[in-house]
Amino acid sequence: MNRFLITFILILSFATIIQAQELRSPNGQLVMNFSLQPQGVPAYQLSYKGKPVIKLSSLGLELKNDSKSLLNDFVITNAQTSAHDSTWEPVWGEVNKIRNHYNELAITLTQKETDRQMIIRFRLFDDGLGFRYEFPIQPKLVYFVIKEERTQFAMAGDHTAFWIAGDYDTQEYDYTTSRLSEIRKLSKDAITPNASQTPFSPTGVQTALMMKTDDGLYINLHEAALINYSCMHLNLDDTNMVFQSWLTPDATGDKGNLQAPTQSPWRTIMVSDDARTILASKMAYNLNEACKIEDTSWIKPMKYMGVWWEMITGKSSWSYTNDLPAVQLGITDYTTVKPNGTHGATTANVKRYIDFASQHGFDGLLVEGWNIGWEDWFGNEKDYVFDFVTPYPDFILAEIRDYARQKGVKMVMHHETSGSTRNYERHLDQAFRFMKDNGYDAVKTGYVGPILPKGYYHYDQWTVNHYQYVLEKAAEYKIMINAHEAVRPTGIARTYPNLIGNESARGTEFQAFGGSKPNHVTILPFTRLIGGPMDYTPGVFEMDISKLNPTNNSHCNSTLANQLALYVTLYSPLQMAADLPENYNRFLDAFQFIKDVAVDWDESTYLEAEPGQYITVARKAKRKGEWYVGNVNGETPRTATVSFGFLERGKTYIATIYADAADSHYKTNPQAYTIRKVVVTNTSKLSQRSAPGGGFAISIVEADKSQVKGLKKL
Repeated sequence: MNRFLITFILILSFATIIQAQELRSPNGQLVMNFSLQPQGVPAYQLSYKGKPVIKLSSLGLELKNDSKSLLNDFVITNAQTSAHDSTWEPVWGEVNKIRNHYNELAITLTQKETDRQMIIRFRLFDDGLGFRYEFPIQPKLVYFVIKEERTQFAMAGDHTAFWIAGDYDTQEYDYTTSRLSEIRKLSKDAITPNASQTPFSPTGVQTALMMKTDDGLYINLHEAALINYSCMHLNLDDTNMVFQSWLTPDATGDKGNLQAPTQSPWRTIMVSDDARTILASKMAYNLNEACKIEDTSWIKPMKYMGVWWEMITGKSSWSYTNDLPAVQLGITDYTTVKPNGTHGATTANVKRYIDFASQHGFDGLLVEGWNIGWEDWFGNEKDYVFDFVTPYPDFILAEIRDYARQKGVKMVMHHETSGSTRNYERHLDQAFRFMKDNGYDAVKTGYVGPILPKGYYHYDQWTVNHYQYVLEKAAEYKIMINAHEAVRPTGIARTYPNLIGNESARGTEFQAFGGSKPNHVTILPFTRLIGGPMDYTPGVFEMDISKLNPTNNSHCNSTLANQLALYVTLYSPLQMAADLPENYNRFLDAFQFIKDVAVDWDESTYLEAEPGQYITVARKAKRKGEWYVGNVNGETPRTATVSFGFLERGKTYIATIYADAADSHYKTNPQAYTIRKVVVTNTSKLSQRSAPGGGFAISIVEADKSQVKGLKKL
């Protein structure tokens, strides 16, 4: 053969190879293929065990006020592969060690017309794919504005999805379960009446989006490491079943202002034929940077109570007075206005909670409504309402502080910003110094209401940067953050583990606002908790809200046993016992589980799971031999099977089982439960019924022969 022909064939082969790249997961079950399509459009596809997960999908970004966007006309100028396998120890978590094992492909693309470079970096784990856009230092791309990110996720079918409607300001929705093709039809009914706005699109949904295919694959779309970028939503082309990224705009409509060198968050696709793999995945954390806090000894998981539920239900109020807005009237001395008689954060009431928390071994106590400004905010949403340091006259801070210290209870601060990010930043150093001076090591931040400055949203780049600023500033003061109404977490707690909790979803408070679907808590671990723990605030024992407030006819759609199980199934290093002391006193035998259950774990084993239907998980307490099991159930009664193979071989344990009674039902008989003790070993098996909206919780402690005498062996 002519040597010139041979050379031409080799060059052609090389060109074909470099235009298409394959990446396999460490176990070989996931395969990602990258290619350049006609006109130089970057694209990828993903398969699992030979089944298509993501069909051919294009990648790129549309730029604002630029004659050439980063969408096409690319050539591959470099392709580098690498492998990584390491183990790291989280400060807190579901497990004490996390393996970070992936294969990587970094594709350098050069745009022919502009000579701009963009790197697309892929990391393929055994449980999913992460990829992001990177923009190195270069003369032709320095400052740029994103008009829209054009990342596609082409689905291989009309999957069943567990979704909430797209909204730039809130995730506080009940989940809808439907086919992808039904989202458009159902989107109006999926909007919570008090939502901040209508969705950006009738087919727009939020991440994390959980799906199940007809042939049994579980797929989850989300993002990781959301830093200096707008939060991603997904917009569905329901004719072709293709999702496209939709970034949250800022006040000018821009989707992101960037300066190279920089990068996007990771776009994540988790996939498995076992739902338990999705729940156990640590991919979101692994795609974030290692911990940046050198000394983490002050970051401590905690179990707390609060003067909160009585306000949520309307039994008491946040504000001190019902008079006209004090700030508007120029009043600075609240002793000159008439108290309303329903204020919850009074010295006497807080002491009552402190006594109960101390008696039952709780670490902390949160008090909301302690500082001036609540009546002004509710009436006017002013930009200057809260100063975060001035208490109402009936909240004697020094007296409460000293009393809590005597009782061994840490006070948890509350900062409601009313959405005014500028005001909060102005006061932040003073507020954090005030906290440290008075022994507060943790704060619950709140962002209820529209974001100020006007026109910005809870999930745009500007406000995302605000949350990050508060988190990093708190780390300087050794303060833990529990952020409510902030952007959903994306694994950032690996880098800043002082982010000890988030809300960013429909929590227990909505049980006092009309209720949540009984299967809500079987979906949250597959969606909201993918990026980090949620401060769901469980532990409600009185489901009839009218018994706290006769004017509130809401009902908590859960059995009491289900509420206990949430401490295990909804992982958080920050767990609240949300109900009032008097309600716990009525059920002290069941309350024992809340007192006993751990908040930090060495091991976690997901025993069974199906999104929207049920979850059963077993966890081993940090540095202890104790295990706890939780099961939550949807609307259909079922019998769960628990195998105790996670226990240490050769040891004997006592299991205390808190379960639904035979006639339990979340609506008609929610407080009916049973408690029994049995002897178990690692060969034991349990069949346990869960009622509609019910579940069960089990505490397991090692025992000797004298302790098990007279108990039935399972």
